[in-house]
Amino acid sequence: MPASRRKQPAAPFPSRQQIIEFIRESGGKAGKREIARAFRLLGEQKTALKRILRELEAEGVVSRGRGRRYGEPGALPPVAVIEVTGTDTDGEALVKPLVWDEEEPPPTIYVAPERRVRGAHGRAALGPGDRALARLARIDGGAYEARIMRRLHAAPSRVLGVLQRSDDGVRIKPVDRRAKEELVVGPGDDEGARLGDLVWAEVAPGRRLGLRRARVIERLGHAHGPQAISLMTIHDHDIPTRFPDDAWRQAQAAGPAGTSGREDLRSVPLVTIDGADARDFDDAVWAEPDPDPANPEGWHLLVAIADVAWYVRPGDPLDRAAFERGNSVYFPDRVVPMLPEALSNGWCSLVPGEDRPCLAAHLWIDREGHLRRHRFVRGIMRSAARLTYEQVQAARDGRPDDATAPLMETVIAPLYGAYAVLAEARRGRGVLELDLPERRVEIGDDGVPVRITMRDRWDSHRLIEEFMIAANVAAAEALEARKVPALYRVHDQPSLDKLEALRQFLDTLDLKLSRAQVVRAGHFNQILGRTAGTPQAHLVHHLVLRTQAQAAYDPTNIGHFGLALRRYCHFTSPIRRYSDLVVHRALISAYDLGKDGFVDEPPDLARVGEHLSVTERRADTAERDAVDRFTAAYLAERVGAVFAGRIGGVTRFGLFVTLDETGADGLVPISTLPDDYYVHDEARHSLVGRDSGTTFRLGDAVEVLLAEADPIIGGMILQLMDAGAARRRGKPAPKGAARRRTAEKRQPRAKPPTRKRR
Repeated sequence: MPASRRKQPAAPFPSRQQIIEFIRESGGKAGKREIARAFRLLGEQKTALKRILRELEAEGVVSRGRGRRYGEPGALPPVAVIEVTGTDTDGEALVKPLVWDEEEPPPTIYVAPERRVRGAHGRAALGPGDRALARLARIDGGAYEARIMRRLHAAPSRVLGVLQRSDDGVRIKPVDRRAKEELVVGPGDDEGARLGDLVWAEVAPGRRLGLRRARVIERLGHAHGPQAISLMTIHDHDIPTRFPDDAWRQAQAAGPAGTSGREDLRSVPLVTIDGADARDFDDAVWAEPDPDPANPEGWHLLVAIADVAWYVRPGDPLDRAAFERGNSVYFPDRVVPMLPEALSNGWCSLVPGEDRPCLAAHLWIDREGHLRRHRFVRGIMRSAARLTYEQVQAARDGRPDDATAPLMETVIAPLYGAYAVLAEARRGRGVLELDLPERRVEIGDDGVPVRITMRDRWDSHRLIEEFMIAANVAAAEALEARKVPALYRVHDQPSLDKLEALRQFLDTLDLKLSRAQVVRAGHFNQILGRTAGTPQAHLVHHLVLRTQAQAAYDPTNIGHFGLALRRYCHFTSPIRRYSDLVVHRALISAYDLGKDGFVDEPPDLARVGEHLSVTERRADTAERDAVDRFTAAYLAERVGAVFAGRIGGVTRFGLFVTLDETGADGLVPISTLPDDYYVHDEARHSLVGRDSGTTFRLGDAVEVLLAEADPIIGGMILQLMDAGAARRRGKPAPKGAARRRTAEKRQPRAKPPTRKRR
């Protein structure tokens, strides 16, 4: 019989563990046929294999996906299509596999960073809705790292970008951080635009040498000229800037509200207190000692808020436009308002000396700052003065000016008297006291940033904050008492995972965070107090901040963790926040104050809250991005200078350093660190050299050289000047240690700190 016809002997049957390892190594590509072929199984052995595979699947050891192929449960193939579902608060892509058949959520996928500043051919990060073919590699903790092989999205038809010279002609560099490849501009397609101009371009179909072609359709001026930075940021985040014609006409037709059915508050010397650069004034305050003998040393407060609901009715063009925007967005050189200026700076703005409609809260507090009762009215008021925080603080410190001197005894002193008891109640509640410094960009007459400073914070700021909090609490209590649906401002407790991670790190500093069943904001304050004035203060502050959940809008009240309040609404800023307009309408319905409250029945508050939470995050990110771009523009003239700073973020791909002078954040790429293979230790928020022991930890003071500053994307590249100091904390590096450009991964990544609104 020919050798080819001879019966092949059966191979030894594999063990369960050998089958499991083969399936795991196959990356989800192993079907029963592939397994049998790999182990040379014949006849009855295949039947036995089928039985074992069923058992392994029933036990959850393996799972069967598409094409009846087996894989490790929760495992991803080595190559897959991923889709971007959104971005986190730092602009990093959140992605998922396009195909996922498991009942459990897919594993976390981190996108390997792509260089954004250096090189004409650099690609920016993926953006929401984008798809890409990616090579996936498992890292510690069950997560995956994705390296982009090819992007699968369709190119936009219209792009905002900067005209730049390249080796092969003229190109457009998109300003969108999510932007794709650069665009080639052919001869005669530049419409007279010059190099460095910010332009709108129309993308043509087809490609040339892998890059798409584009034609300039509008020139907007030089990319470093006035207004360019904000314009880029507005485009980046798809923020609406133009009001529909019918909404604009409605605002232009607005006029006085009249006094009918309103409480006359014009004799009360209400004042507005805002920043010097504020243009819309939607809240005014006043206080007096409570004359009621039943409330000794108590106070009567009046918080009057612009009556936006009178001008913006449910379902009308203005209402639809305001809801789409969700909130105003504030840039260093401009505001993108939620309402047209005819209202935001006109009829809805509580300008001094003019009658304005308002929704006012009468608040009575006791000598311990607790709210005893409240009453909401629709009124007509006339602001006695437009004051700034600086003016009021100077007056309180004994330096009144012409505007504040006449108001010292009748207005300013009572305001501070009421504030003193509100502040005492705040301390008693145990409000989370995080120091959140905010950068302030000063713009010159030519639109160019001339100074970056940290905003001052005085008692005059805290005074207004406490008055607004008291009014917001009263609004929530009023709606709850009247059983009217409310849109609450909620702030959840930190997650158990974040709390445990914080505890583990604090243990390394011999600090103990309470393991009480219910963690309160005061527990964090104890930690912050114990580290105040120590070298660890900056580090612990940022870690506590990162542990916090993000505040949101929701009709289900879960309380406000940070403010230590059982119920809380946003009521005090309806010119700039649609959420407050919703609360105004609810109060109008609850107190029967007019026909412009909820129509028939309340709106779908869950949908409204979700939308407004998204638009708020969009605004926060856009405002931060704009400040980053203005800061990069300001520092671009100082490339090569050395700055003091602190490590504010530790990631797989490098260190984020916050500069002391300006509060700006820049990246120290891992490729520029001293030669070693760096392990990213999430638990200790550090990068540790595997060979040398060199350690870079969150909160470390460092000196850095500014290597690059790109105002177009707001990115800065830094280089450590004092890396030797970090090296001395570890063991000496072995001779000839090679530099690696990647880091090992032990835990999910740390992120640069972000400010969380309350």
